Amino acid sequence: MGPFFWRLRKDLENAGARVSKVNFCAGDTLFYPTKATHYRGTLEKWPEFLSTFIIQHNVDAVFLFGDCRPYHYVIRRVARWLNADLYVFEEGYLRPDYITFERGGVNAHSSIPRAPKLFSCLDKDAKIPVKRAIQVKNAFSRAAWYATCYSITNFLFGWTYPNYRHHRPLNPLHQAYAWIRSLVRKHWFLARESKYLDAFTTTRSGRYFLVPLQVHNDAQLTTHSEFASVEQIVDRIAQSFAAHALPDEALVFKHHPMDRAYRDYGREMAAVARKYNLEGRLYYVHDLHLPTLLKHARGTVVVNSTVGLSSLHHGTPVITLGDPVYNMPGLTYQGSLDSFWQDPGTFDEKVLNGFRHWLLAYNQANGNFYRPLKEAGNHAGVVWPSRAPEALRAKETPLMSDGNARTYPQGDAA
Repeated sequence: MGPFFWRLRKDLENAGARVSKVNFCAGDTLFYPTKATHYRGTLEKWPEFLSTFIIQHNVDAVFLFGDCRPYHYVIRRVARWLNADLYVFEEGYLRPDYITFERGGVNAHSSIPRAPKLFSCLDKDAKIPVKRAIQVKNAFSRAAWYATCYSITNFLFGWTYPNYRHHRPLNPLHQAYAWIRSLVRKHWFLARESKYLDAFTTTRSGRYFLVPLQVHNDAQLTTHSEFASVEQIVDRIAQSFAAHALPDEALVFKHHPMDRAYRDYGREMAAVARKYNLEGRLYYVHDLHLPTLLKHARGTVVVNSTVGLSSLHHGTPVITLGDPVYNMPGLTYQGSLDSFWQDPGTFDEKVLNGFRHWLLAYNQANGNFYRPLKEAGNHAGVVWPSRAPEALRAKETPLMSDGNARTYPQGDAA
């Protein structure tokens, strides 16, 4: 939601590429009003349309934001069948100053090597060019404005795309109510929970485990995990903690800030605490400072959240219940959840530093989808990873970052 791809088109054209775009709804048209093809068919007929489109336009690379949305999911197979490369944008594995730009897919579809020995060799002095990060200003207000415009446009002009299916509810009245409620909840929870932070940084420091929850309909949960709901995750973790953790340790669930508008699990948390006799040991918080919580926790439990990388950055061991890109020996706990409570262990800082260095060089673009970086000197407003930018600017260059060099003459980059 926003003009990012409109700006990216200008960068690609400046590099000599021919760029085509498919709009699926009125909101897409708002931010990409010209030089686009408008798909008004059904979701079931989309693969056939896409195949014909790729052949007729001689497309050799497809760019997406996310690869699990209904219209996007099939593109991976169609692109592979027609020998077109796939490049996927996503929110950054490293946040807040980066976005993800990856060949073939992201998250569970990522081709990032799970090779701790490789990463342990890539310390900060490795001869891989990494530009100094430009700090990204908070873009929440800009993103919220774009989302509002997108939602209202779809509500008013949805009839122009009668067969469109969105992956989330888009009614602007519902969204307005939800985010007003979110604002009220934010201040309410901040006032009610501020007393907990003192305890977590003093008497309970190093004596609690943190569980950062994910958005209830995040594809990282709905597609890339074995859990059917956040409630199921909470129950599974609380059950294990009650049976195997030390009696003087606590379990802290933190609500995802982007889910505050839509979900509150207060009743469920109280019921789980009673069910497993965890009253006084189970905490449910919303807007406490996450880096502080990570720094003082004994261990962090995630499913697929990128908060796991932040936890390691703050020196706190991590166990994953899914399979995020950083789940590998040397970084995450490889034993069972039941044993994690007894001894969360440590991690290899050389592997962590090398993995981060590799991401910066080959996978993460410094910037933001919603607020352009003036310092970047391009339309899209990002500083591309060292092995990616040439594909967007140069006349003849390897296109992407996974080491599989592929050369494109001018005019055929995308």
